Amino acid sequence: MLARLTAVVAAVTCLAAGCAGGQAPPAPTGQDVVRLRPTVLAEIPHDRDAFTQGLEIADGVLYEGTGLRGHSEVRATDPATGAVRQRVTLSSDLFGEGITVVGDRIWQITWQEGVAIERDRNTLAERRRVAYQGEGWGLCHDDKRLVMSDGTDKLTFRDPRTFAATGEVHVHDANGPMTMLNELECVGGAVYANVWQTDRIVRIDPGSGAVTAVVDLTGLLPEADRANADVLNGIAAVPGTDEFLVTGKLWPKLFRVRFATAG
Repeated sequence: MLARLTAVVAAVTCLAAGCAGGQAPPAPTGQDVVRLRPTVLAEIPHDRDAFTQGLEIADGVLYEGTGLRGHSEVRATDPATGAVRQRVTLSSDLFGEGITVVGDRIWQITWQEGVAIERDRNTLAERRRVAYQGEGWGLCHDDKRLVMSDGTDKLTFRDPRTFAATGEVHVHDANGPMTMLNELECVGGAVYANVWQTDRIVRIDPGSGAVTAVVDLTGLLPEADRANADVLNGIAAVPGTDEFLVTGKLWPKLFRVRFATAG
């Protein structure tokens, strides 16, 4: 009995001290997390055949990665009209996931195939492939490193040239680990993440992994437009503004929004 009690005390002490990877940061309290709601500024047509996995704006072009085997693509579109200017299709054995722009390149990850594809940004043509371990969900670039999600509470940092893992952080709120992190957007020193199967986006401090804000987008897509639509997924910061484009898988619309404190 004494041995068991000692083991339990040691385990609790280890958890409190953060034995895995050093001291764990304190979880934020409910008061620390900002509650936000979107203010819709514009509605833009979106191809409702697009199973949106990644969304990012660079130099006036909206880049979109889509999923499903046999239907996965990377597209360059007009962010004002939603018109597709350019597209390339993945081979049918690959399930496309998140994308991000790095200079003159685009990185695209895949779901369970462990393949990252580096593309030429101007032509969208494949330049090379790099292998990685685990699943791929979301991807963004914070000007220094890539940030990648895999459906767990973990964000993995990667070298933007080699795609090699360079570190990680575990995302948490006051209730514990935050999992199901999907499409990512790096902006303003934070990481925004769609939480899969919900109408929420969370803002994450990439230094500590703490969730600092939650955006509730419930009801953003009107009921009249929900036929055959899938979950919310896709967030792209509009450069030079405090606005975002958001959408979902198989949604007929993109929404240009600004996040404001919930009343």
